[in-house]
Order: sequence, then C-alpha cells, then structure tokens
Amino acid sequence: MAPVSIKTAANDFLSFVNASPTPFHAVRSVKERLTTAGFKEIKERASWSSMCVPGGKYFLTRNGSTVVAFAIGKKWRPGNPVSMIGAHTDSPCLRIKPVSKKQGEGFLQVGVETYGGGLWHTWFDRDLGIAGRVMVRGSDGNITQKLVHIDKPILRIPTLAIHLDRQETFSFNKETQLFPIAGLVSAELKRKGGAKSEEVADDTNKDFSALKITTQRHHEHIVELIAADAGADPDDIVDFEVVLYDTQKACLGGLMDEFIFSARLDNLNQTYCATMGLIDSVRSKSALDSESSIRLIACFDHEEIGSTTAQGADSSMLPAIIRRLSVLPASASSEGSDSEDSYDKTNDPDLATAYEQTLSCSFLVSADMAHSVNPNYASKYEADHKPEMNKGPVIKINANARYATNSPGIVLLQEVARKAPKKIDTDEAGVPLQLFVVRNDSSCGSTIGPMLSAALGARTLDLGNPQLSMHSCRETGGTDDVHHAIRLFSSFFENYSSLEKTILVD
Repeated sequence: MAPVSIKTAANDFLSFVNASPTPFHAVRSVKERLTTAGFKEIKERASWSSMCVPGGKYFLTRNGSTVVAFAIGKKWRPGNPVSMIGAHTDSPCLRIKPVSKKQGEGFLQVGVETYGGGLWHTWFDRDLGIAGRVMVRGSDGNITQKLVHIDKPILRIPTLAIHLDRQETFSFNKETQLFPIAGLVSAELKRKGGAKSEEVADDTNKDFSALKITTQRHHEHIVELIAADAGADPDDIVDFEVVLYDTQKACLGGLMDEFIFSARLDNLNQTYCATMGLIDSVRSKSALDSESSIRLIACFDHEEIGSTTAQGADSSMLPAIIRRLSVLPASASSEGSDSEDSYDKTNDPDLATAYEQTLSCSFLVSADMAHSVNPNYASKYEADHKPEMNKGPVIKINANARYATNSPGIVLLQEVARKAPKKIDTDEAGVPLQLFVVRNDSSCGSTIGPMLSAALGARTLDLGNPQLSMHSCRETGGTDDVHHAIRLFSSFFENYSSLEKTILVD
C-alpha cells in the first residue's frame, strides 16, 4: 500500500529529515514510525527464541544510531530467506571537538572536527545550529542519554571578503579556517557581569574529576544551551557528542515543486524510503499470512567513515541478527497446515546449518543515494549512463566491485519494479529504473553493499535515488523519487519470496 500521493510522500520525508539532524535523531524518527505501525522494540541482550514469533514485527537499536527492523512471515521456517534493505543514517558534518573552547581577535570560536568526506566549502556562511547526544547525570547518580536539537543559528564559518584575497579557486585550511564563530568576547563578558572570559571556577571543594568538566572544555554558554534543551543542569552534563547542522529547513523547490532542497539526502532519503517501504508492505492485517520469509531493514551509522565500528555495517551486527533469526521456530499453525506449503518436518534444516541455508537464499538491496546528471558538468558522466531526477531509482554497477550489483540481481529488481503497485496520482503501474556506471577515467565511490555481500555471502544489489551535490551542506533530489523508492521497496518485500524461486543461479 503506497502513500496517498507523490506530494504526500515527499512532504512526509521533509518532516523526517528536518527532525533528524544527526544519526541519533534519525533513528528516533525511524522508531516513531515503526512504533506507530505496530512494531515492538526488543533488545539485543534478550533471548529472542520465545519473544520473536511468526507474524510479529520488531525492531532494535545499537548505540542509538543504528536501527534494524524486521517482520516475520507466518509461514516462516528455520533456514528460509530474509529479504533485506540496507541504508545508513550518517552524513558528512562538522563535530564539536572534545575541547572546543577557543577564542581569537575578540571572537568566541568553537573547535570542530571534520566527519566524512564533505564538500566543506559549502559550509561557509551557513546558519549553523547544533544537535546530538548528551550524557546526563541524574539525581540517582545514574547517567542517561538525552538527545538535543538546538534549532537556532548560533554558529557561522565566515569567508574572507574577495577584496582581501582575490584567489581564483576557493581554498582554505580545514584546521585554522574551517573554524566557526559563536559570538563576541565582549558580549560574553557582559552576559557574565564582567567576569573574565577564561576565568576558571574554584574547584577546591568539588569532587575529583578525571577530565576537566564540560564548562571548562567548552564555552559555558554553549553548555548552558545544551543543558537547557536536555532539561538538565549544566553541572550534570558529563559529556556529549554534538555536531553542527544547517538550520535551513528542507523544502520543495523548482517551478513545479519537482525538486527537494535539503541537507542529508545522502542518506536519510534512502533510510526513510526503506522504513516506509517495510511499513507499507505489512500495513494490511493479512500481509504476513502467506509470507515464508523475513522482511528486514538495517540502517547503519558510520558509513561515511568506513563502517568499521560496533554500529557500522562492517561489524558483526547484521550477521549476528540473521544468525539468531535463521533458527527461529515455525509457528504451530504452520506445522499443522494442510496447504501445499504445509510444514513438513522431514524437510527441516539442520539447525546447525540454518544460518548458512538462510543466507544462500536471501537477498540484500544496498540503498544509498546515486548521482543525477549535472547539466553544468555533463562531461563528467559516462555518455550512456546519465541518471535523471524523477525517473526512478538508479541501479549502480561497477566492474571492479565497488558496487555489488550483478545480472541476477538486475533481473530480480526488474521483476520487483514491474510488480509494484500503481501510483495514485497517475494510475501508472510499475516503477521506472535507471542504470549507472562511472567513466573509466573517473574514480568511483562505494557503499555498504560490497562489504555486506562479502560478509554474508548473500546476493546483493546497489541502488539509490538520483541527487545533485552529494556531500554538500545543501543537496538536491527529486520529489517523485521518494514515492518511486517506497513503492519499489514495498514491492520487493511483498514479492521476494515468490520471485526468489524463479531466478536460478547456483
């Protein structure tokens, strides 16, 4: 069941991305939608053998920045397939350093560290707020995580006036010039009643602290803003992971609202579409009645920095989850069924090899944004592979396996696209697809697809919606493509079990 219209899907995505300035907030936004759709939160540390049952819908998180959700078909058996969509929740950004309290030439400044491979020149002269995760000490002594989202432009990275440096190419030092200003020393002195800006409070009677307290490592006013947003006292802020983000809201643009102008399209666009595709595929009460597979999405953190973290795609997280799911028992009703697909215990897999059997018949769609042709740089694209916005998701192919796509995967996805439900707006059936390869004289990016296909041994295909200005502070995507991707992903989940048996490759 697709969203009501193309515009409805696009506007809901705008709400999603505006509420998600960090991976922590993105996971919270995903959780809210899953919970509304009837998914139940579970924990990794719990036993799933009796908790997760055929017909059930569940999700779990790791580090608050990675989320995995799945729905178990009522005809599930150990060793059956898992249809998977993988995406990522992070985007290039600037992160506040552990000691960020700096000043120069009468300005209060904040030390930041680059995260990922951003187009950093696009961060100059933007109205920047801060958001992230804060660790707060409660009155009971326990330390809990709280999310903060200061939706106010408090930082800015100023460019140098052209009159003072007439360089043809804008170049800068990322350590000394990609350096936000937060205010004036004189204004801070006035706010504090004339106290010296670098004055350190007398800690003689305070408990020992292994590190300097947050108000000594960071500007006191910034800590106060963070504490107020977290509903805590500044003295109770033990530490935080806070990043800068562009406070300008995502919006529709273009003469006919055919564009989405937004930060973090890479890759919150595909995180959102994967989430809604899964939800739409199980929206009806009978959606899982004849399903023999598990439908799963995994939205990982840290793709932009290599994925080699506990919550990244190159961790043991997804393999461990699939291993646990692969041995879940069938339902009692499935065992007693008299239908053609009735449960025959003589065909039971050896539970010791159920994991391997599940992987051998599973499929992963690695959903990460793709490149739309840029009319101002058309020569940078391979002549016959120039994806266009609003023409559908782009299948990404690379002979050197920077993407994991191969021919059986392309055949499968074409069938999935053909079976996709009609669009409400035009009554057109199916989802259009596009193909992309890079030029031989061009470098090629990569995704979580190759690493997961290697770790799992599962068939994998890379695709994504086309966009312009990837890794810019402000990116451009197509309005229709949100709806295209949701319909495609929903069709993938609804049809994989039947299609998997028809595409024969040993």
